[in-house]
Amino acid sequence: MKNRVVRGAAMTALAIPLVFFAAGCGKKSSSSSSNTNSSSSTTSSNSSVKGSVTFDGIWTGAEAASFAKVIAAFNQQYPNVKIKYKPVGNNVPTVVGTAVAGGHPPDMADIAQPGLVKQLATQGHLKPITYAKSAIAANFAPVWQQLGTVNGTLYALVFKAANKSLLWYNVPAYKAAGVTAPKTWSQLLSDAKTLKQSGTPAYSIGGADGWTLTDLFENLYLRTYGQAKYQALSNHTIKWTDPSVIATLKEMAQVIGDTGNLAGGQAGAIQNGFNDSVTNAFSDPPKGATVFEGDFVGGVITSSTKAKPGTGFNTAPFPAVKPGANAKAVEIGGDLFVTFRDTPAIEAFVKFLATPQAAEAWAKVGGFGTGNKNVPASVYPDPITKATEAPIGQASAVVFDMSDLQPSSFGATTGQGEWGIFQDFLKNPSDVNGIAQKLESAAAAAYKSGK
Repeated sequence: MKNRVVRGAAMTALAIPLVFFAAGCGKKSSSSSSNTNSSSSTTSSNSSVKGSVTFDGIWTGAEAASFAKVIAAFNQQYPNVKIKYKPVGNNVPTVVGTAVAGGHPPDMADIAQPGLVKQLATQGHLKPITYAKSAIAANFAPVWQQLGTVNGTLYALVFKAANKSLLWYNVPAYKAAGVTAPKTWSQLLSDAKTLKQSGTPAYSIGGADGWTLTDLFENLYLRTYGQAKYQALSNHTIKWTDPSVIATLKEMAQVIGDTGNLAGGQAGAIQNGFNDSVTNAFSDPPKGATVFEGDFVGGVITSSTKAKPGTGFNTAPFPAVKPGANAKAVEIGGDLFVTFRDTPAIEAFVKFLATPQAAEAWAKVGGFGTGNKNVPASVYPDPITKATEAPIGQASAVVFDMSDLQPSSFGATTGQGEWGIFQDFLKNPSDVNGIAQKLESAAAAAYKSGK
């Protein structure tokens, strides 16, 4: 959810590199950045790689401490490279953008907005990381390399990923109704009727935050029409009046139009924000039974309610809409690492970050997901984290949050564009064609202006 907070600022900051790898000094060694799947003791070749890498990142507090464990694992192999991490929180786009404009960017940063990576690469600010291709290919499915590629050149490594293709359910409410976590969309709709009959509304919607509604649409669209069509809609190479959009809006209306089955009714769904939707579903007694959102829901549950994992709440993959290859496609929010310089120290660090050792250093303490297929599910510290993060590494079809790929005026602005129009849809779920036309008009204007 963090990228939701910063997305608008990032895109209005326009051309700000969020991820930088910079270089230290030192002699380049052909084996300085060997990316093997097994930890190796420091060799004389690794010791010859020297220098420092400055890194501006979003992570503060516990997350910064977790990233420090990744750096420590790197230094076990490369003791003479100093990683200077500076936590700047949600101000990464502004801080880094100012530095870039002044000609002094940090060596490294992390970007949560793939649209910015594309913009920066197109403007010539980024350095390719093609030297890491073999490392990434050894540890990630091909789709992950595609996510970091702009115009045929690899510029970014998706180091940390958040699973946004999940639902969260109130365990006692589901047990009382005699239903289990739905595996298919049709099962979800059927179980919703049973939940209502048992006395608990099936859905808890946080419509006051428009991005919760776009996330629901995006997951439905992805699992119905697949990665290629999803990307085409993200790029606006197909219109929002396309039959596929109309059909998906009708599917979505089966939930938001079931007003008697929403926590607080239609008025509640419109007035409640994201946090409200979570606390409503996991309070005692619950006001709703199911929340559609990403892996960050678990933190809100544990910090804001008394519900316990396993007995009070649980999670499951977003239901399959149609059988086939798209049934397990995953939407993510991701931290992309990009470089502005190219040195032996930077190359060593980038290649290391693509290894299981780098991912496991953070994954074992929690709060981390990765597309690295060689990270075993057993490394995750608890059943909930395993359930939310393991599917990311196992997925063959992965996409970025569609809103993060679009101009901010359409995909990331409160009360307008997608967020505002989907709120209109929540108020009038029967107006499918009208909503599609509004979406198309807003998208066309945003893509024309590029903002």
